[in-house]
Formats: sequence, structure tokens, C-alpha cells
Amino acid sequence: MDEKKFLAEQFEANRARLRAVAYRMLGSTSEVDDAVQETWLRLSRSDAHAVENLGGWLTTVVARICLDMLRTRKSRREEPMGPHVPEPAVDDAHGRDAEMADSVGAALLVVLETLAPAERLAFVLHDMFAVPFEEIAPIVGRTPTAARQLASRARRRVQGSPPPDTDFDRQKSIVDAFLKASREGDFEGLLAVLDPDVVFRADAAAQRLGSLGEIRGATAVAETFKGRAQAAKPALVDGTLAVAVNIGGQLRIVLHLTLSGERISALEAVADAERLSSFDVTMLP
Repeated sequence: MDEKKFLAEQFEANRARLRAVAYRMLGSTSEVDDAVQETWLRLSRSDAHAVENLGGWLTTVVARICLDMLRTRKSRREEPMGPHVPEPAVDDAHGRDAEMADSVGAALLVVLETLAPAERLAFVLHDMFAVPFEEIAPIVGRTPTAARQLASRARRRVQGSPPPDTDFDRQKSIVDAFLKASREGDFEGLLAVLDPDVVFRADAAAQRLGSLGEIRGATAVAETFKGRAQAAKPALVDGTLAVAVNIGGQLRIVLHLTLSGERISALEAVADAERLSSFDVTMLP
């Protein structure tokens, strides 16, 4: 068989797996395409006949490429464009991309974004694709034991992630409605998303910025937030849905939220620099 045709057939037989690995690693369909294309280029320059397990070799290659892309992305987090957020997969001609996205889940992709690149790779390859730690270790430049620890840390983070997708989406819609009403000065809109007995609290640093230490009741809290939140965005803070104000690449305020049913029942403003520096924050769209 012609060498080029052989390589193409072998690659196509593994394409779906490669895309699945890359999507879980990158959460971006455009980057998935780039990673898979680069994998093909590397295969075309290699001696595929000398590879004993071509599927495993291709998985390793696409994982290395994704790891490099994640590390580059992390190094650019402070640039004006801001942090990366996962993209939903666009339905292709055969519905495969949308199917792939459904199998992962938007909430899980958001949590995966909070992991360090090496943790994400170890978790994705081992827990999702059953790749042994002995094969993961050289990709991340660690021992198998260290690779196992990376996956373990990632697993703990994922297990403490937001509720299932439908609940996460519902909670995010409540937060979005709160921010929209706040920005637009919509008093009635704020009352609609605040529990009648809602309590707002602020730490000492937030109080020095002009906030009251405690405010009780939907009417008083709505009045406080009316016309505010211009720079606030929904965010995952240590894996939990919250609101954050990030100005010039610097985290200024985090607003922890407690949701009860369809309403916000408690808000806690944190502006203390030391506490803010300890948070793992991923801004959401």
C-alpha cells in the first residue's frame, strides 16, 4: 500500500479519539482542529511502520501538543484579552462535535479550566482515556508516582466542582440576571433574584472601599446594588460560582454567593488582598 495512503487511513481511524482527547484538554473547537492537524503533520514526518502501537503514539503526540498549547495560554492570562473560557462545540455535518461536547458537559469543562496544565493532562488521559501513569509521566516530565499525584489533585478539584450541568446553567442564569439588573439600575429586576431575607456582608477591606459591613433584606440589598456591578463578571472561585471584579488584570473584589432555589440568599464581599491572592479564579463569559 502507498505510504501516504497508509498513514492517512491510520490517522482517520484514530481521528475521533484524538479530537476527544484534545477537546477535553483545550475546550476550544478551533484549538482542537489546530492540535489534530499538528498531530497529522508529525505523523506524516515519522516512520509509522516502526511504531508498535500507533493509536497510543498518536494519543501521546496530541497530548504533548495540547499541553504546550495550555502552557502558552496560561502564560498569556494577564494579557488584555483576559482568561480563556471553554467554547461549546459546534455541530458538524455528522453531529459528532456536538455529541462530543454533550459527553463532556459545560460545567466539567469550566472546572477543567481551573486546573494546572499538567494536572489537566494527567486527569484527562488517565481518568477519561485509561492511559497508564507510566505513559503519562514522560509527557509531563514527572515520575509515574508524581503523575498519579497530579491526577489525584485534579480529581479532588473535579469532585468538588459545581453541580451537574443543568443546575450549573440555572445558577449561572440567576447570577447573570443579578448582574444585568445591577448594571442597568433595575430595582425590580434585583428584587426578583434576591431572597426576601437576603443578607449582604463585607470584609474590612471592602468596608474601607465604602461598603457597609452588613445589609439585610431584599429592598436594602437591591438599593445597594442598583446601578453598580459595571466591572463585575461571573466567575468560578475555587471551583464555586461567584462574582469577581478584575481591573487591569488585577483581582479587586470577589462576591461569594449563596443560592437558595431561584434566588440569592446571601452575598459576601471580599476585598482583602491576602485572601484574594489565595483564590483560584476563572472568569466566565
